[in-house]
Amino acid sequence: MRTTAAIFASPHSGRNYPAAFVRDSQLDEVALRSSEDAFIDRLYESAPEFGAPLLAATFPRAYVDLNRAPDELDPALITGVVRRRHNPRIASGLGVIPRVVAHSRTIRQGKISLFEAKRRLRHCYYPYHNKLKQLVEETERDFRHVLLFDCHSMPHDALVATSYAFDKKPDVVLGDRYGASCAKRIADEAERIFTDAGLRVSRNLPFAGAYVTQQYGWPSIGRHTLQIEIDRALYMDEEKIVPRDDFSEFQALMRSVVKRLADLATDDLMLAAE
Repeated sequence: MRTTAAIFASPHSGRNYPAAFVRDSQLDEVALRSSEDAFIDRLYESAPEFGAPLLAATFPRAYVDLNRAPDELDPALITGVVRRRHNPRIASGLGVIPRVVAHSRTIRQGKISLFEAKRRLRHCYYPYHNKLKQLVEETERDFRHVLLFDCHSMPHDALVATSYAFDKKPDVVLGDRYGASCAKRIADEAERIFTDAGLRVSRNLPFAGAYVTQQYGWPSIGRHTLQIEIDRALYMDEEKIVPRDDFSEFQALMRSVVKRLADLATDDLMLAAE
């Protein structure tokens, strides 16, 4: 039963790899999974207990990246795609159909057809975003406003390039596109929740939010979207891609965080932020 205007979404935790995709890859299983937000769906699985839906993709990010625009097609990977203006994500191999996984490792030799790229979008990309749009619209209808949490994880070494900005590396990075996708008051409260849980928090550095925050975050009309990045080293062995022995303890901590995040989407706070 819905009791809150919060929505939790995990676009990158899917781990069902199509057999043909695995067969055509030149990477081993662990390398292929390296760009997964592994186990993030499990960290947020308590959301429905607190009246909020959890939408989690089942297919992997290496197959289709849901945090990209559908037209971010890579001409270096897909035949028949014409290179237009420069796009740094596409240029680095991280378009909507990725060419590489973590550490710029190429997924496969050769190109795929435009037909195959469109098939992936048709069967994976559009159904996810259609469902997310449906949840947003239903939430707006029933609660007058929306608070979408776009849930991700980050490699432990992802902050190396920006380490100069921190005395200590953050455990969590909250991205609101510098206030463009979520009201400051709501982002402030979300930061307090993670801090109260004993986690160090950064805002927008180095992850300010991507396609989902840009597409669904419109604070001026009551649609707030906040990206959450959690350090993978807190709950998993990144080299083996398995949960740490104390995973259940961190999962319990996140359960309390999820409850408080869901409680943020109350009429008083949301209306005060608008």
